[in-house]
Amino acid sequence: MSVTKHHQTPLCFGVLGPVRVWRQGTHVDLGPRQQRLILGLLLANSGQPVGVGDIVEVLWGQRPPQSAVNVVHRYVGALRRLFEPGLPPRSAGRWLLGDAAGYRLRVDADNLDLLRLRALAERARSDESAGRLAEAMSAYEAILGLWRGPCGGASELGANDHLAFGVVDHECADLVREATTLALRLERARAVLPVLRRMAEHRPWDEALQAQLLLALSADGQQAEAIALFRNVRRRLADELGVDPGEELREAYQLVLRQNATAPATPETVEPSSPSPHPGRMRIARAPWRTEVLPAQLPADLPYFTGRDDARRRTLSLVNGHVMSQVSMPVLAIDGIPGIGKTSLAIHLAHQLADAYPDGQLYVDLQGFDPDQSRLHPAEVLQGFLNALGVPDADMPASQHARSGLYRSILAGRRVLVVLDNAHSVEQVRSLLPGAPGCLVLVTSRRRLTGLATAHGAHLMTLDVLSPEDARSFLIARIGAARTAADPTALDEITERCGRLPLALAVVAGRALAHPDRSLTAIAGVLRDAQGSLDGFSDMGDDLRAIFSWSYRMLGVRAARLFRLLSLHPGSDLTIPAMAGLAGVPLPEVRLLTAELVGTGLITEHSPGRFTTHDLIRAYARELAHLHEDDEAREQALHRLVQHYRQTAHATGLPLAPEPGLDPPKAMDVVVTGRPVGTDGAIAWLNADRHVRSAVVHRRIDDGYATTRRSTGGRLTHSAPDRELPGDRLGVGGIRTGVGRRTRPEQGLLRNTARNILHIAGGMPPVHQEPPLRDGRRGDGRKKP
Repeated sequence: MSVTKHHQTPLCFGVLGPVRVWRQGTHVDLGPRQQRLILGLLLANSGQPVGVGDIVEVLWGQRPPQSAVNVVHRYVGALRRLFEPGLPPRSAGRWLLGDAAGYRLRVDADNLDLLRLRALAERARSDESAGRLAEAMSAYEAILGLWRGPCGGASELGANDHLAFGVVDHECADLVREATTLALRLERARAVLPVLRRMAEHRPWDEALQAQLLLALSADGQQAEAIALFRNVRRRLADELGVDPGEELREAYQLVLRQNATAPATPETVEPSSPSPHPGRMRIARAPWRTEVLPAQLPADLPYFTGRDDARRRTLSLVNGHVMSQVSMPVLAIDGIPGIGKTSLAIHLAHQLADAYPDGQLYVDLQGFDPDQSRLHPAEVLQGFLNALGVPDADMPASQHARSGLYRSILAGRRVLVVLDNAHSVEQVRSLLPGAPGCLVLVTSRRRLTGLATAHGAHLMTLDVLSPEDARSFLIARIGAARTAADPTALDEITERCGRLPLALAVVAGRALAHPDRSLTAIAGVLRDAQGSLDGFSDMGDDLRAIFSWSYRMLGVRAARLFRLLSLHPGSDLTIPAMAGLAGVPLPEVRLLTAELVGTGLITEHSPGRFTTHDLIRAYARELAHLHEDDEAREQALHRLVQHYRQTAHATGLPLAPEPGLDPPKAMDVVVTGRPVGTDGAIAWLNADRHVRSAVVHRRIDDGYATTRRSTGGRLTHSAPDRELPGDRLGVGGIRTGVGRRTRPEQGLLRNTARNILHIAGGMPPVHQEPPLRDGRRGDGRKKP
């Protein structure tokens, strides 16, 4: 490692070749293979966290021992003591840090060759772009001096296929190609030949690198060796892969034969790398592909895109990994509820990544959820894409299958970014996926396209509402910092009343810009007066209603009815049996209807078996319920819901208090009773549905259905949000303890706890406390006063 600061930095690390560590210029013995692999993996990630699972995978592959995690911790501890002799056991020290995300090394460009290489690469590209070619060549030569071999010596340590090492190797290969391109322009091929030869030996299937070596050998006067190299590569490709050399390698060979390799490389052979003209864009490794047609179909990016930092980081990591490895084409499928910002994010990401795909960008709105326009057929989309790629209608194949084949053939060997917006299903997308690993596909849909992950290895990303901080930044960027700073309280109220939904925030921002003389306090007041309805967005409210209606109008009659009735449920989430109670339909049918609602993005399964929806979508459903369901239908649905919770509460209480002294509620044929299995199931239901039961009771109180008897009314008011539920004073943990111990004093406590839970859940008349037990304690376990 050619780092000049060994004497200045306590530790220096090398990963551009076999893993090395120097302490004040002296090599540190890194111990066994496993420790070197762990260190290599940490260094290849250049200071970013590495999960324990990734470390286990690189050490043992798919068959780790049962003690794998403990072994990893021991190796990490050993590395820490190597870095800092005398470090106390279980101390993190200053170099190898651990947190919830995993382990990471504290490194920078002064003590890690990989980060030093990246800093030099930025300088070289900047100098070359500014015309300072001699300075750029000097920086490239320094880069070549840092490279000692494959990243971390992974092949020697038995980790050839791990992505982290492959990413660094591809990055280094790209830089060697860039250095060679400039060296040929400056007629300094000899400066790069030693490293270029070694790199080509390690990467025999990299035809672009082999083409560069042909040109450099010929430029250095070694034409015979260049010709022999081409013949060897051609024979190896034919014997082992059954293919001929690609266009780039063939063109390089023709240049060698014409003895033109001493001339500066033209754009048709090797395109010099240059920095992005847009400094804010993501930087992705690039390959020098040719193209004759450059489609640029992306819609305009938002001028003030804010938030989604985690999504952008995940996308960058995904694309970098695939581009570097060139094993498969990255596909990212973004899903989420209506108005969550899927299209905005996809278009923003596409603009950020455009420089990495120099052969063009294709975009189409598939109209998968627009009931006013027919869904685009894949054959129609393929015709548009092929036209954009230069295929005239006269040469257009008739069948979808043939068009898809031609589309993939044209994109083979190219780097094109494809955005498939508003997809209805996997089937609508499947024929539009390129086959080349150099392309990238971004898909958006209201549905979670699990089939894309199963069949095509797609990465799925579900968008949630913005964080409070990002929602505020969203409004500040659009309305202006000066105006929002004048009333931060109103700003916070607006973000919450919009439910941090990007579409709603955009609507309110548009209102604020349309009325510059209106204060944010006044705008917040309009939303507050609407009391959670969409009337708060009345001047532009059709935007929200229209977007939501796209999904609603695709529902069948019975699914649409269920969606409307869900707005009557007072809790934040509910289960399928509760939905069956609301709608008065059997469980098998409600499962199908629920799947239909999830498929259109109107509700989401936020945890196994529990479903919820956004507050504004709930408000839209409430409008529809009042429009399409009369008072009697709504009251019957609420009555069935209360009966569901009463019947389920009674069934749940039996394992906890076998003799509660309560008569079971009268069963209704159209109401499904949840029947948790055993004590654990009962406790789980009581815990999960506690707040829902309280909300149901309060809803009935608000509707005027609470009993007027003083004792019952007093009991029900215990479930108010600012009071502790009587049945939950002990808590679920206490119930579990009571069931487990079953001591004499605790039996009474347990029975009273279960009875109170049943009472609150079902709105049943109060029950008496257990009589005092023989040891002088009351039924709740306390001594008598």
